[in-house]
Amino acid sequence: MSERIVVVGFGPVAARLVEGLLPAVRRGSVSLMVLGQEAEAAYNRVMVAEFGVGRSTAEALAMADAAELIAEGVDVRLGVTVKRVDRARQRVVLSDGTTEGYERLVFATGARPVIPNLTGINPDPAHPVLPAGVTALRDLNDAGMLLRAVTARQRVVVLGGGVLGLETALAAADEGAQTTVVHSGPHPMGRNIDRGGGAVLNAALRSAGVSVVSNAVSTAVEHNGPDGTFSALVLDDGSRVEGDLLLLSCGVRPRIELAEGCGLPAAAGILVDHRLRTHHEPHMFAIGDCAEVRCADKSCPDCKGATAPSGLVGPGWRQAEWLAAYLETLAEDGQEAADSLPELAKEQPGVVVLKARGINLAVAGDNSAEPWDDMLCPSPDGLPHREVAQWADPGHGRYVKMTTRGGVLQGLVSVGMPRTAAELVVLFERGSELPADRSLLLRLDGTDQPAGANNDPARTVCRCAGVSGAAIEESVAGGCSSVPEVSKATRAGTGCGGCHDDIKAIIEKHFQGAVAA
Repeated sequence: MSERIVVVGFGPVAARLVEGLLPAVRRGSVSLMVLGQEAEAAYNRVMVAEFGVGRSTAEALAMADAAELIAEGVDVRLGVTVKRVDRARQRVVLSDGTTEGYERLVFATGARPVIPNLTGINPDPAHPVLPAGVTALRDLNDAGMLLRAVTARQRVVVLGGGVLGLETALAAADEGAQTTVVHSGPHPMGRNIDRGGGAVLNAALRSAGVSVVSNAVSTAVEHNGPDGTFSALVLDDGSRVEGDLLLLSCGVRPRIELAEGCGLPAAAGILVDHRLRTHHEPHMFAIGDCAEVRCADKSCPDCKGATAPSGLVGPGWRQAEWLAAYLETLAEDGQEAADSLPELAKEQPGVVVLKARGINLAVAGDNSAEPWDDMLCPSPDGLPHREVAQWADPGHGRYVKMTTRGGVLQGLVSVGMPRTAAELVVLFERGSELPADRSLLLRLDGTDQPAGANNDPARTVCRCAGVSGAAIEESVAGGCSSVPEVSKATRAGTGCGGCHDDIKAIIEKHFQGAVAA
């Protein structure tokens, strides 16, 4: 008898879970239902800005085909929402008035954009009413609004200085739109980057044609444009940032309302243990942006300092792959066999990469320390001495900062130094020691260094899907000659897209060698 699994949500993470469960569906051990709120099947939400500036298509972003899944035996319901979960009866109540039973329920509800409380916008965070010309760029419809503005070379105002807002602003400017970034701090990416890196980033944005309004507090939106469309963002000093489209990029918030409504514990996200099971309810699971991995054991070392969901697609995909294997084993071999599987591995600190033409930025870890801090104040609790190495060339848009303890990299900022950034990211992810002479890393971007000087085949090229350079090289040697072909063969490049240039470089290097031979 097959085990009935219901997946609530059909985004990129849910798509990976469904893909992992398909073999069990084909064998008949799992009966799978997927409930998607949007009319479209799963697509790469991280890359909707690429569609919004005309660099990609909806077809290229697609991550699942509903018709193919239905043919495989998956019950796919699109354009339907779950109104309520009845835990006692193990049933979900749907917006079309029907109810469906489950034996296992997976929350893959993702996150919703944070809508700031501004005059001119309905303040209800769950159901905000956005004026015409205002969008949060979360789905394909939102991207369509941006595409129309970019095509018409209109004025695009981006509210928020995070990485996604900057990437969109840079891409829109590169495609001919007039873009302005408005943010509350002294420099963009204030939560990730230090003052020096922020200053260099600011200059790079302006050089790329993006206007930046810093230390701004927004209070209202005006919609006095044609037919009541957006016309200006009003700041607390009375000034106005005029535009034709307002793009809200103020972060996201996990969608936990459905889980909370049926009594499940939640903090920033739905609380799950190291097997992704919700607290006190072993029949229910959560993955992706809505899941917060923090078990009920207060003494658990892995959960000390646990934070909210990362908002990155890579950790969500790893959760989906692990849970697919767990649910498959559970359905086919029983609880004891499933519980004998290793627990979900703890996620390592993430690396933030700004993906834009002409700007290279990588940041990770704690970058708050300044070079002289630990010289003035000894390290607490007997920890190894903290050292900060910093180098800046603002006139040429270059900046590097390395924070170490005992020689091991704890934080990094790199702007305008692509090879140095690539090497630092590898060292950070491996927990390796830096060379005693930190300047050796800076020399990687010297003019005397050949292209690909730090191209270690074992390094992770695609952090979202966890694909190494060696795996990509193998796929290229096997006949893949384009990024889409490599993506299909290895999954590299199917997440945030930040590795596309690296994949192209590996392809070009291979075929240059073939021509030379």
